[in-house]
Amino acid sequence: MSLNTANKYLIAVVGPTAIGKTNLSIKLAQHFNTEILSADSRQFFKEMQIGTAAPSSEELAQAQHHFIQHKSIEEEYNVGTFEKEAVQKITALHKTHNIVIMVGGSGLYVDAVTKGLDYFPEVDKNIREQLNLQLENNGLEALQLQLKQLDPTTYNTIALDNPQRVIRALEVCIGSHLPYSSFLNKDKNNRAFKTLTIGLTAERSIIYERIEKRVDLMLESGQLEEAKSLYNRKERNALNTVGYKELFNYFDGKWTLDFAISEIKKNTRRFAKRQLTWFKRNENTLWFDYESSDEMIIKKIQEHIV
Repeated sequence: MSLNTANKYLIAVVGPTAIGKTNLSIKLAQHFNTEILSADSRQFFKEMQIGTAAPSSEELAQAQHHFIQHKSIEEEYNVGTFEKEAVQKITALHKTHNIVIMVGGSGLYVDAVTKGLDYFPEVDKNIREQLNLQLENNGLEALQLQLKQLDPTTYNTIALDNPQRVIRALEVCIGSHLPYSSFLNKDKNNRAFKTLTIGLTAERSIIYERIEKRVDLMLESGQLEEAKSLYNRKERNALNTVGYKELFNYFDGKWTLDFAISEIKKNTRRFAKRQLTWFKRNENTLWFDYESSDEMIIKKIQEHIV
């Protein structure tokens, strides 16, 4: 396919978990003869392959991937570092490719690359210390309710089961006396490339059915054993995620295995709902039913980037 060399594109493939993003991204990479960046913050870590549904070795062999299992859970890695490294990689790839593919379900990480990170004011460090103390004494739910009162917009879009995300939003609300969400989408970094965002979706019942099947498949593939091997490092932030924390409760004797599995499915459904809420905010996204043919999606992409 010919493309004006002045126009460099990033095609971002987004959507809820288990919808088929990996397969589509590989098809696009093959068609456009290009490479793929992952923007799935759970798939960065090499110790967490099964529980994050990372691409299989067969899938990785079908197209060159970047930012897949390139970090250890022992390393600190955040969205700011990812933004810098991802933009550098895209810039390098654009020297030999007019199109680069990015795929992932982590909305914050996708937006960091496509739009740039938001600016937040400096706040008193004591606020975070106090919030951490509240988390320890009163639990996460109390902080979630506080966030719901101070900033319902953020409450409805962030990963509420992630204490760090909740505390970060709260400390900005408390320290600035303004909603965390009020600082979003302000001054952003200009990008040297254009972005076309492709979204995959389905009826909610279908999404939930696919999630149930994926969880069952992950367990059949050894998720229980993988989680057990990471149990002694369960305090690492990367492991505070769906599919691991529930099994850690089972290992702790707090839950039965059946209940832990039901919680994984429930929390994954909630995660998918938050993903859709986040991605639907982008009015420019081209949405496709998950059963849409690759040929039809490619045709639509070509209509938008010629």
